Amino acid sequence: MQKQKSYIDGIQGKLYLVPTPIGNLEDMTFRCIRQLKEADLIASEDTRNTKKLLTHFDIETPQISFHEHNYKERIPQLIERLNNGETLAQVSDAGMPSISDPGHELVLACIKSDIDVIALPGASAGITALIASGILPQPFTFYGFLPRKAKEQQAIFEEISQLPPTQIFYESPHRVAATLKNMMPIYGEERQAVLCRELTKLHEEYLRGTIAELVTYLAEHTIKGECCLIISGGQPENEPISFPDSIIEHVDQLIATGMTSKEAIKEAAKVRGVKKQEVYKVYHTE
Repeated sequence: MQKQKSYIDGIQGKLYLVPTPIGNLEDMTFRCIRQLKEADLIASEDTRNTKKLLTHFDIETPQISFHEHNYKERIPQLIERLNNGETLAQVSDAGMPSISDPGHELVLACIKSDIDVIALPGASAGITALIASGILPQPFTFYGFLPRKAKEQQAIFEEISQLPPTQIFYESPHRVAATLKNMMPIYGEERQAVLCRELTKLHEEYLRGTIAELVTYLAEHTIKGECCLIISGGQPENEPISFPDSIIEHVDQLIATGMTSKEAIKEAAKVRGVKKQEVYKVYHTE
């Protein structure tokens, strides 16, 4: 077991996971701005993109690139600097680090090295879309980006389509129509779904309806902006109800649970799919 006391000073530096706006710059918190200013170094998914954010908030902290193509070589460098007492802030291009973005491997390396990892709260596209979607917000399961190949998508859909939690996916505007088409035969045309795009921006849009309605809409309209799909949870088929072969035994079992004979006869008829009179006749004549 490992115990972390995040805000007690130590010899080592600390890793701060700093969320950035998913569109609207006003969603940057005071704390996130302060932390980026106070850090010795910012590890950025794309330094050019982050530079725009830093310039907007007059942040002069130096950056180092940290993304999916260089994280293996970067992590030892960053761990060394943290061990030397430097404070590191890590950011992705938008939203929370590690959520469909680089960061998780660095977090694991820090934990292994007993370096404190501190997450700051902030913008998250999936949660933002979920709470305004109108679909049951909990429980939910976040899946992020799906594979691009249709067969790989369908294999995932076959596995998760009937799970009860609401499902959250990220998708490109160029692929979202194909993804919904791949989903429809497995989830069914009438499954409730919401397509959210351009979250927090001027052209923010929610398209609420069935999967079939979204597929039809996208066949006639071209959309722009990163998309978030919220899909309602499945309704697993109920296990078949077991009951005794004998109607008399069945009714007696129900009476033993506290039902009256009238209630038990009615329930037995319902479960067995027969008329109440038939159960009554057998029970009272045998």
